[in-house]
Amino acid sequence: MSDVFTTRVLNLSTGTAERVLDITGDCESFLREAAAGRDGLLNVFVPHATAGIAVLETGAGSDDDLLAALHTLLPADDRWQHRHGSPGHGRDHVLPALVPPHATLPVLGGRLELGTWQSVCLVDTNKDNPERKVRLSFLG
Repeated sequence: MSDVFTTRVLNLSTGTAERVLDITGDCESFLREAAAGRDGLLNVFVPHATAGIAVLETGAGSDDDLLAALHTLLPADDRWQHRHGSPGHGRDHVLPALVPPHATLPVLGGRLELGTWQSVCLVDTNKDNPERKVRLSFLG
């Protein structure tokens, strides 16, 4: 099955501020080895209760717009019943309901089939956990 399914775990540091981290390059690097020119699917999964995976444009303000929208939808205040960690941390546990912890993307000829401005991003609003793992799995 190793010819059909390959996986790798990325260890990433997101720091102590809310962040949208572009991991497209990491995905492409993984696919150069794992897909070896084949068609298939890339699954990106973050095994954390307070982070998600998004496909969006970065560098033109959309990443900051996403964080601003999340602040509007999920304010970092004391309204949350989940109350351990920094103030408003309960919102971080609701984040994966809006920004899911996974994405499955098409791979054609060993390359991600993304739109011109699309990037694969780790979305992390949890300031209490700066170290993240992201599992990349290729099926093809």
